[in-house]
Amino acid sequence: MGHPVVAVAIVFVSAAIAMAASSQYSHHPLDPLTATEITAIRAAVLASPLVPARPLFFHYVGLDEPDKPDVLSYAYGAADAAATSSQMTLPRRAFVIARAGGQSHEFTVDIAADNASVLSHAVHRGPGFPMFTDEDQIAAMALPYTYPPFVESVRRRGLDVGEVGCGVLSRGWFGAEQPAYGGARVAKMKCVVVDYNATANIYARPVEGVVMVVDLDRMAIIGYRDRAVFTVPKAEGTDYRADKVGPPFTGPAAPPGVVMQPEGRGFHVHGHLVKWANWEFHVGFDMRAGTVISLASVNDTDAGGLKRRVLYRGFVSEIFVPYMDPEEEWYFHTFTDAGEYGLGALASQLQRGADCPANAVYMDGYYAGSDGKPVKAEDVICLFERYAGDVAWRHTNGIGLGGLFSEVRPDVTLVVRMVVTVGNYDYTLDWEFKTVGSIKIVVSLSGILEMKAINYTHVDQIREDTHGTLITENTIGVYHDHFVTYHLDLDIDGTRNSFIKNNIVPKCNTGVRATGGAPTPRRSYWTVLYEVAETEAEGQVNINSAPADLLFVNPSKKMKIGNEVGYRLIPTGATATSLLADDDYPERRASYTKKQVWVTPYNKSEKWASGLYAEQSTGDDNLAAWSKRNRSIKDEDIVLWYTVGLHHVPYQEDFPVMPTISGALEVRPSNFFERNPLIRTKPPENSPNCSCSIGGSA
Repeated sequence: MGHPVVAVAIVFVSAAIAMAASSQYSHHPLDPLTATEITAIRAAVLASPLVPARPLFFHYVGLDEPDKPDVLSYAYGAADAAATSSQMTLPRRAFVIARAGGQSHEFTVDIAADNASVLSHAVHRGPGFPMFTDEDQIAAMALPYTYPPFVESVRRRGLDVGEVGCGVLSRGWFGAEQPAYGGARVAKMKCVVVDYNATANIYARPVEGVVMVVDLDRMAIIGYRDRAVFTVPKAEGTDYRADKVGPPFTGPAAPPGVVMQPEGRGFHVHGHLVKWANWEFHVGFDMRAGTVISLASVNDTDAGGLKRRVLYRGFVSEIFVPYMDPEEEWYFHTFTDAGEYGLGALASQLQRGADCPANAVYMDGYYAGSDGKPVKAEDVICLFERYAGDVAWRHTNGIGLGGLFSEVRPDVTLVVRMVVTVGNYDYTLDWEFKTVGSIKIVVSLSGILEMKAINYTHVDQIREDTHGTLITENTIGVYHDHFVTYHLDLDIDGTRNSFIKNNIVPKCNTGVRATGGAPTPRRSYWTVLYEVAETEAEGQVNINSAPADLLFVNPSKKMKIGNEVGYRLIPTGATATSLLADDDYPERRASYTKKQVWVTPYNKSEKWASGLYAEQSTGDDNLAAWSKRNRSIKDEDIVLWYTVGLHHVPYQEDFPVMPTISGALEVRPSNFFERNPLIRTKPPENSPNCSCSIGGSA
């Protein structure tokens, strides 16, 4: 997280809408808002007499989805919920947060009728503020140029004010230890040298030592500090643009590859519904969460193609990025990227053939700017089938009269991808659906380090804790964390699920055989102790503390041989937890980062791990605060919150732009199918060795 230039509200619209219209596609209740709907929402809010104050700025506009039982009935039929018809018309509503008259206003807007209308209005009177808008940031960026103390600070560093650009940063929350400014919506600003003729890497040239405080409602600088002058790092060697680093391009190279699909794509998009192999799901978009995956179900071919529910709704709930520098210009760098800037709002246009392969399908979007008007954004999500050369399953038989033969099935997956650029960092967010029935959720980090200018040019000069790594002359890459928290409302074969910890514990071999066999020289082994989590306190797990399989089961559904139907959680790297003190202010705001796993009962209002108003939040309305109620999670409709965590110690290879590093989790069938669901998968056409002698052909 660095200096986002704009923060705008993205609302997703499928590229397949034109095709869907021809086949009489009608709104799905979870479809994101359209450009027409955004326009109607804006008109309804502005026409409402409930908020006469002007100007009025839109900070959040998103779908207020219908109640879950009604959506389930719509999607799967009345047997799954209280409603009576899967063809019923559900409410179509939007939730809006707008600022006017120094207050945060909440609106519920009915958009099902021809004329949108405001159904409810409330004023937020608690702590915290809504996301920044593009208007906030663009207007604030213009303030320093006419502020005399800043002009003088720039001159002291041998720069011209026209060479410098500034960005808006959340100031976080530090209780009574920071100025209150009368409760105003206040942010901080820091600056960099902007000279694109010299380098595009503006983050590599910070104007260190200068911090401004800006009142975003009054749009005025109300605080200023120039603590010390530091050397501005040079531009040489910082650029990453292709035309600046080559030709010649002397880096490692591999010949380009081509994805061939002679039978065409294997997935179908109808409106926002996707069907592929044995999967069906809905793709949505939200200005705060980005991609939203809903109603994911898998077809069980051994059960006659029965559609079985797995995930009701999943999305990134928050990204917490605290920096580890307590100095005056850095201590407040404790960002909640989704709640302060919006992941969907900062979704990047995907670069065809680079961000996504040649066989990808792209989807456009619309966003509501701070004036509430819809603006088109192109190619913000892609879907593609991945052929990575992986194996779904295999075995080579070399024993017995059957001869030597192999059976191999290649692994093909479907990826739904979005890239979010939050200032200096780029997050590639993937949802990967596998034919084995699992969903792998991957976050990949790249982009540019947030850097601090310093007067050192060699590590031998350093005699203090610089809170980072000297990555080039006069430049520190500051230590920091990334905590990406997912909201995953799993519905394993239904809504009533339980959270199971299969604790893996070592045992000593006593020599006593349960089956009456003879003693053996084996001295130890491990076994599994089955534990059902009863309450939220028992649903909090640090997965690094002790080995265990973590499962979500449906106690009312059993396999033929009696096992409970379930899915298990498989973390894949990046399992760091927060090391901040419990009473440190940033940790109080993001106290849920002390554990990777939290399980809560479903509550429609509990969507954002950092709270609805994350900007300058106090931690009183977050995941950890909700869980203090210690509600029942046994045989209930429950939600998994999982945090991918990474401690980032920068190294020189991270400069001037970082190679990608990833963390992931997977939810995988565990006694969900009667057997391997891929056992009847057709072998590849060009496989010469399946069920025949290996020596036969090659």
